[in-house]
Amino acid sequence: MIEPIIVEVDGPIKVLSINDNPINRMSMEFMDALEQEVEAIAVDDSIRAVVLTAQGTKNFSVGMDLKQIPEGTERKGGIKEFFDQRYRVIRNIETMGKPWIATLFGYCLGGGLEVPLGCHFRLAAMEGAQIGLPELDLGAMPAWGGSARLTKCVGESQAIDMILRSKKISGPEAYRIGLVHEVWPLDELKEKAIKLAHELAAQPGGAVRSMLRVIVDGQDKDLETLIAAEKQAVASNRGSPDSQEGMRAFLEKRKPLFNKDYDNR
Repeated sequence: MIEPIIVEVDGPIKVLSINDNPINRMSMEFMDALEQEVEAIAVDDSIRAVVLTAQGTKNFSVGMDLKQIPEGTERKGGIKEFFDQRYRVIRNIETMGKPWIATLFGYCLGGGLEVPLGCHFRLAAMEGAQIGLPELDLGAMPAWGGSARLTKCVGESQAIDMILRSKKISGPEAYRIGLVHEVWPLDELKEKAIKLAHELAAQPGGAVRSMLRVIVDGQDKDLETLIAAEKQAVASNRGSPDSQEGMRAFLEKRKPLFNKDYDNR
């Protein structure tokens, strides 16, 4: 049986590749495997950043395998339970406290955009990407939280334009509207994502975790609540091994060596 995800560990980072080349569907088997990986990464202190990509160079993902909906509904105990798994997995990625980076190339449609919208960084190919939530063309709607996350990411006007017109936009256009953070030539895309993951993994893990939770959890909260959450994050980080190392490195005019408490376990 073909594994739905290829997993590679590169020091403090994990690279997860959808293994259904060339279309890389987000099948039930993929979602089950992704959920297991998310749960494992969440409790593994040795992994500090994750790259979510796909096999080949044709497409990141065409999204859900629609033919599996009847079977999935039966296996999961109902249509609500079938889609709840997808909501749960994406939310767990989003709130994990470890940075996830998605690579967008070729078709990134439906679930193939909704999962990356739960990631903290998105890098797109300069050429060939077609990124969108075109569910209305099928008489359906984004069903994995995509409409809410896209609106938060690019604003109401851009989200309405993309969803109601079932638009598929390029990597440079996605960068222009703030949907992706960086754009690279396709043959450099995965390498750049891995490089970014190593950069993020080298940051102080506790501080990264605290800041991600403050930012992600605070999107719908008022300013005073956000400031209080930030104060709590600062207080919890004060005096930590990483904060002490950062100050020592600054005074000694050298690069800090963070996460030694993880690496020595």
